[in-house]
Amino acid sequence: MIHAHWIGVLVPVVLLGCAPSRVAPGAYDPNLITEDEIVDSHAATAYDVIHKLRGNFLSYRGKISIYSPATVSMPTVYVDEQRYGDINILSSIPAEVIATIRLYRAWDATTRYGINNASGVIAITTRQGGMDDGAMAYRH
Repeated sequence: MIHAHWIGVLVPVVLLGCAPSRVAPGAYDPNLITEDEIVDSHAATAYDVIHKLRGNFLSYRGKISIYSPATVSMPTVYVDEQRYGDINILSSIPAEVIATIRLYRAWDATTRYGINNASGVIAITTRQGGMDDGAMAYRH
């Protein structure tokens, strides 16, 4: 038998999962940096792009656990859906290989990438051809 407590938790989760996209197609999305924006930024690395265009992507997210107050709470970086490292790795990713950069906040990050991403995810999609072996050597 399902307890009333769990129904109170499950109903909002199901409803949120069925909610329509928050950003209309073609509208400005503050959580997305497009290829055109990246090119126009004239930045050298992913870090430079983000710093110039959406500095809030790099901000501290607060505590993620009451049990571990020293836990650093910064977004994890994924490149082409593969875990790549922490935000320090952004300086080793050349801007010219990037198609998009998207910030997934805690809820979306844990839903898409798993519970170890409660601080959010910076997801980078590379242009066709992706990153060469030299860039991949920096991977953590």
